[in-house]
Amino acid sequence: MHTVIVSGGNIQEDFALSFLREQPFQELIAVDRGLELLYSQGICPTRIVGDFDSVEQKVFCWYQEQTEIEIRKFDPVKDATDTQIALELALELGSTSITILGGMGSRLDHTLGNVQTMMLALNAGVDCCLLDEKNRVRLIRESMTIKKEEQYGSYVSLLPLTSVVEGVNLIGFKYPLTNHTFTSTGSAGFGVSNEIVAKVGRIELSTGVFILIEARD
Repeated sequence: MHTVIVSGGNIQEDFALSFLREQPFQELIAVDRGLELLYSQGICPTRIVGDFDSVEQKVFCWYQEQTEIEIRKFDPVKDATDTQIALELALELGSTSITILGGMGSRLDHTLGNVQTMMLALNAGVDCCLLDEKNRVRLIRESMTIKKEEQYGSYVSLLPLTSVVEGVNLIGFKYPLTNHTFTSTGSAGFGVSNEIVAKVGRIELSTGVFILIEARD
């Protein structure tokens, strides 16, 4: 089951609407200010979560009064971000893949918090990504391949989320690596803005967790 979460970060409206039209999903969870985009397009999410401190009250009230959509309202003073609450709900519903729109933006603290939140999905064995017009961000702890024809943009970057990522081999990349160790201090240059030059790029690692960013200019 594919669940899409529309969060309250920066959303390129045309991109988000195109994604919602073209990609099949079974659950659509609106998070706080992400509800405004759906409201403006007459789209009803399947569920709504948040503290609703940044959404126009007329929008929130409309969904309260005009629909029977499940709404989970939380106190603004809480131990989890709105996006984390939405991700936990998606996992509770039995999602097998999760896409988060509006999870990145001008607030770097929110963006990094959402990257860390994806660990909940990784630990549950569920595919999860942050997606916008320029970036697809995932977490990986196992070897994987990316087909060049299917990659998201031209660049592939790997940044360690854990303090150490060991046994890294990059095969089919412009800058290959063999049995390399990444640390959270001083090794970013080895992982940023690589490119797939073969039909398939393979990433192998033995321990640790990478932030995998596929990006386009």
